[in-house]
Amino acid sequence: MDRRPETLAAQALHHIDAETGAVIPPLHPATTFARDAGNQLIGPRDYARPQGPNADHAAAIVAALEGAKAARLFASGLGAASAVFETVAPAGHVVAQSRMYHGTRKLLARLAATGRITLSWFDPDAPESLAGTIEPGRTELVWIETPANPSWTILDIAACARAAHEAGAILAVDGTCAPPCTTRALDLGADLVMHSATKYLNGHSDVLAGVVATRETDARWTRLGEIASLSGATPGAFESWLLVRGLRTLFVRFERQSANAMALARALRDHAAVSHVLYPGLATHPGHAIAARQMTGGYGGLLSLRLKGGFAAAGKLAASTQVFIQATSIGGVESLIEHRKPIEGPDSPTPDDLVRLSCGIEAEADLVGDLVAALDGL
Repeated sequence: MDRRPETLAAQALHHIDAETGAVIPPLHPATTFARDAGNQLIGPRDYARPQGPNADHAAAIVAALEGAKAARLFASGLGAASAVFETVAPAGHVVAQSRMYHGTRKLLARLAATGRITLSWFDPDAPESLAGTIEPGRTELVWIETPANPSWTILDIAACARAAHEAGAILAVDGTCAPPCTTRALDLGADLVMHSATKYLNGHSDVLAGVVATRETDARWTRLGEIASLSGATPGAFESWLLVRGLRTLFVRFERQSANAMALARALRDHAAVSHVLYPGLATHPGHAIAARQMTGGYGGLLSLRLKGGFAAAGKLAASTQVFIQATSIGGVESLIEHRKPIEGPDSPTPDDLVRLSCGIEAEADLVGDLVAALDGL
């Protein structure tokens, strides 16, 4: 029988260990696998670096949730993104949005500076500029992130896919901030979707991993697998096993995180110390209508505040909360707060006054009360 994604995730694809009957998948720390007397492999693999049993299981769950033909795990989100960019031909043309997760932005700028790729930026706040930035017959890859960290700008995945495909390019989507419990980018026309699995997919701030899922198992996908194996950018067995554990609660975590973020956004939007609340779930957000179409399972637990007091107020707020923890990352069960500009550096386009919030699964009243009290003290 067909099962809904919530069931597939919760049961880890209805996994039952064939040897013991255990309903929790076993951990396979082995790095090498035996052959029989005829020098034939006993199982499907000889070595763990290409992808071990636990990584295979985690990738299969992600592929099922994304509606993908296949998925592959990497040692981190940036490792996954790097592998995608490595599939581009030498000096191939890549188009990417100018404001997004600062790690990927720095990676792309570095690849362009070394001549590995040629790179053009487009303004995500003027998405019509994408079509003018793509060069038909020359652009090979279009890279977008939606919602974009930490501004939470929304891009129309289907429209971006059409623009890329009409020019002969492919579309890759960083879906870290919109996991498949709310957005399935491949269904909207994307060719590849990448996640920092460290964030929502694992959700417990104890795994470093990345994943790429594909709409087609084509030549580029084959190259991606070769790159993963030859670069060694693959996760260990324990990290992969923990990721399976995290994926089992993805849907319920995301629902609670989305509810907490919505409550915060509504409570803080009229606070005297706040100039802007950036959250795609608010009807006043410029990308709300697109987000409502794309994010069918909730708008997520991520929002940002811009403060009237500027840089100093942002730093003070991040250091003043008692429930929110001042730390870097997103998507975990604990709520985090961060003044982003000092983290990203002076070249970042992130405003000086922006504070990023990642809502966890704590009591809504505690989160709202904590932020209101900290803002009142500015």
